[in-house]
Amino acid sequence: MDRNVRIIGAPMDLGADRRGVDMGPSAIRYAGLAEELEAMGTTCLDWGDVHVPRPEETDPDAGAPVAGDAKFLAETETVCTRLSHEVADAVDAGDLPLVLGGDHSIAIGTASGVARDESTGVIWFDAHGDFNTPTTTPSGNVHGMSLAAILGIGEFAETDWAPSPNVSEENVALVGLRDIDEQERPAIRDSEVSAYTMTDIDDRGVTEIVEEAIGVATDGTDGVHVSLDLDWLDPTEAPGVGTPVRGGVSYREAHAAMELIAKHLSQPDRLRGFELVEVNPILDQHNQTAELAVELVASAFGKIIL
Repeated sequence: MDRNVRIIGAPMDLGADRRGVDMGPSAIRYAGLAEELEAMGTTCLDWGDVHVPRPEETDPDAGAPVAGDAKFLAETETVCTRLSHEVADAVDAGDLPLVLGGDHSIAIGTASGVARDESTGVIWFDAHGDFNTPTTTPSGNVHGMSLAAILGIGEFAETDWAPSPNVSEENVALVGLRDIDEQERPAIRDSEVSAYTMTDIDDRGVTEIVEEAIGVATDGTDGVHVSLDLDWLDPTEAPGVGTPVRGGVSYREAHAAMELIAKHLSQPDRLRGFELVEVNPILDQHNQTAELAVELVASAFGKIIL
């Protein structure tokens, strides 16, 4: 990594229905993130955390700016707007923004900042599609709508903050899907995103799938943003997540995927942003998931075995 890495915390738990992911940024830092990257020769700049209102201070149903069911959407807009500015400032300074969540709703802000000025592909490592909208969601939780918001799908097309500039559906790849809501399934199929399920990984192998996803995200774009939800991994590897789903990728498959990110996106400024989300220390075992998150970032940023 020949750029400074700017660490930005986004301790958001308004987009989920289980408390605890707001402590994710602290857990990842405590697991030795900066120390691991600096041992690789990377300069880390920790910008602290963006401010997130506490759920107890807000009304989840007050002031939602779109129709449908989306809890804390007004607050999500505020936080994601702040985060977008922080991320864009990092990109403008030539730094690589490394955003620590928090629930996956923060991706709306991260993607907006990363893609503010240049076309950007997105690789979305996740068990879930996050393709719901306020009128299709079964829960009202915005972390299950974040990719739809980034792409301006459904009610999010009516907002001026959620759709990310310069992110096109045909340059988005979802990798590792295995838990899709009923109305998400046709929405994903009808879109132009490339979606790879765990069955695809079983059939073709993680290396082939991730290389294809990188091809999708880099096709005609100026750079790539990687969004890594730790529930992409099997719960035996990453127990500290809010929405665990059995049958995820293994420890070694996850590292192989991140090593491919380093291999193919190592050119200057090709990797434009990276985020880690959904680490929940309350549900974790001895900070295992946060420590794994640090390992995976190191692999994505160039750490190799030999």
